[in-house]
Amino acid sequence: MDALRTLGAEVRPVPAVPYKNPNNYVKLSGKLASEMENAIWANQFDNLANRQAHYETTGPEIWEQTDKIDAWVAATGTGGTFAGVSLFLKEQNPQVKTVVAAPMGSGIYSYVKTGEISTAGNSITEGIGNSRITKNMENVTIDDGIQVDDREAVRVVDQLLRKDGLFMGGSVGINVGAAVALAKEMGPGHRIVTVLCDSGARYQSKLFNREWLASKGLLPDEV
Repeated sequence: MDALRTLGAEVRPVPAVPYKNPNNYVKLSGKLASEMENAIWANQFDNLANRQAHYETTGPEIWEQTDKIDAWVAATGTGGTFAGVSLFLKEQNPQVKTVVAAPMGSGIYSYVKTGEISTAGNSITEGIGNSRITKNMENVTIDDGIQVDDREAVRVVDQLLRKDGLFMGGSVGINVGAAVALAKEMGPGHRIVTVLCDSGARYQSKLFNREWLASKGLLPDEV
């Protein structure tokens, strides 16, 4: 928010409420745009240009840089990355397994497993695990879902920093945690791809604050 203000934007913080609430940030941003002159509303959750960009770029990049790929696993926020890559990979090889990575309380995880959206549980991760199927996720094959709890996500983020030298955010903890779980499930000899989509810079007051982690009972063991 400070960066946006520095760049001259007017920032209007709103409470985190479900999508069905008219004060949900997605609906509110659309309403604001409709009331302003010369405004463009990106609507990244339901604008199919989002997944199309990944269909045209991220998917081909993965395909070209791997000798073979057995599975693609990633969390969904807008759904653009997961959907675009999944659509491309399935066209190249229908046998590629597409798997949603999800935090606890994820509506899309329950949808994959039961066909219905349920949001039981909660997570410290932000911006992923939607309580609805966005237009970007419509008509996209999802072969399975893997849920990663906060303790495992924090452990993964801590290991990525201290062992691998990668300063990553919460979504990456979910992605890599799910990729590891899928690797254990599929066994040796498989190539599984995920994405490191989130820098740790925005999480220094939480994920990289040992006092905050301790207050949540999430302080990781020594790597």
